[in-house]
Amino acid sequence: MNWLLVAMGGALGSLARYGVSRLWPAAPGGFPVPTLTVNLVGSFAIGLFYIWVSARSGDADAARLFWMTGILGGFTTYSAFALESTLLGFSTTGVAYLLTTVAGCFAAAWLGRVIAAALIVHG
Repeated sequence: MNWLLVAMGGALGSLARYGVSRLWPAAPGGFPVPTLTVNLVGSFAIGLFYIWVSARSGDADAARLFWMTGILGGFTTYSAFALESTLLGFSTTGVAYLLTTVAGCFAAAWLGRVIAAALIVHG
């Protein structure tokens, strides 16, 4: 049944990603703020969920598959980031997008882990 947890979570995450793209379309050739935003939010959330799932016992694998692999895997989008990066090329905007995404997503995941760990310790 693990595949069903991933499939259901992936469908929900992909629908959320689609909703963001419909509500907030990126300007052609401009800075891809919508993709950056979903990747930053997803990176922060996966940091939170990693600590939360690690602290659980019993059904932790099911929670990890549904939330992390499914929902967040469907919500975030490396492929759109890669395509947008190639379209922007080595322009100032393109390099800024690359650096902001990589450093920002790393920082967001780290911050999510720190906050979740603090909440578990103090909660």
